[in-house]
Amino acid sequence: MARILVTGSTDGLGRATAETLLREGHDVIVHARSTGRAAAVADLTGRGADLVVADFANRGEVLAVAEQLQAGAPIDGVIHNAGVLSGAAIIPVNVVAPYLLTALLQSPSRHVYLSSSMHRGGTAQLAGADWKGGSSSSSYSDSKLFVTAFAAAVADRWSDVQANAVDPGWVPTKMGGAGASDDLELGHRTQERLIGDPDASVSGGYWFHDRQQEPHPAVRDPQFQNELLRALEAATGVAFPER
Repeated sequence: MARILVTGSTDGLGRATAETLLREGHDVIVHARSTGRAAAVADLTGRGADLVVADFANRGEVLAVAEQLQAGAPIDGVIHNAGVLSGAAIIPVNVVAPYLLTALLQSPSRHVYLSSSMHRGGTAQLAGADWKGGSSSSSYSDSKLFVTAFAAAVADRWSDVQANAVDPGWVPTKMGGAGASDDLELGHRTQERLIGDPDASVSGGYWFHDRQQEPHPAVRDPQFQNELLRALEAATGVAFPER
């Protein structure tokens, strides 16, 4: 069994994922945005899950929780599930936080990044992106294009790590809304398999309901990947490690 961090796990897909992994016997770390939100996972911590608290819109809190996790027991995998749909926090939460956790946590051998079919409507243009979140500089589609390209960059550069992006579909969560038409159960099965199945061996995939699909062309473009990594390194002061 593996030790797995699931970010954004107080509700929706993140909570469903954490519940399933815990039930399967994995050592799960759940994440809440605040101590107030942590009450939503009290039943999971009561069953043995560990808890970390950090507002991913606040870079200092992301750095602090990365340091806390790095000092603890080794983590085998991370599901980067936390996300926001609108507002100035889109880039910090959807892109910068996954970047920092990937760059700073040394032990995980598997990373799964939550994408969206909406990434295909994103613009592969980094100029003007507000990495600190001072303004609503980018769309949700842009942020999902960036994080999907980052997942591919991790897979391309780290041969000892499995990194994949998953589109969970338009599912009925707080973010997706009650009218969402996709299956909530199918929305979290793929990331659970990619993170927890010892026989899962694919890296660099873009997945929807356990099938690989072709992402936006920029995702696999080495030039765009390099530009994205350079922009994230410059914005955060944290280099993407060579392995």
